[in-house]
Amino acid sequence: MVSLNHYLILSAICFCIGFFGILRRRNIIMLFFSTEILLNSVNIGFVAVASYLNDLQGEIFALFIIAIAAAEIAVGLGLVVIWYRKHHTLDISSLENLKG
Repeated sequence: MVSLNHYLILSAICFCIGFFGILRRRNIIMLFFSTEILLNSVNIGFVAVASYLNDLQGEIFALFIIAIAAAEIAVGLGLVVIWYRKHHTLDISSLENLKG
């Protein structure tokens, strides 16, 4: 039987993978993917604890996180398309031009 600890360990592993992806990647698209992995790992934790406690608050928080992640991707990918059309690269080092 799968216990709460198994879900929390899975959540922690996914969080570490997403965090490592944010630290190591130089491509903006891959940063978005790593952020999504982070948010999904938090969703796994919320839903697992809510199921363990027989409470709906974890699922409600997970739905809000999914909505926020969808909005983040929609706005972020729009900005990435504009940036790519102007600079023809998705490398993060090219974002240094934005410093004021």
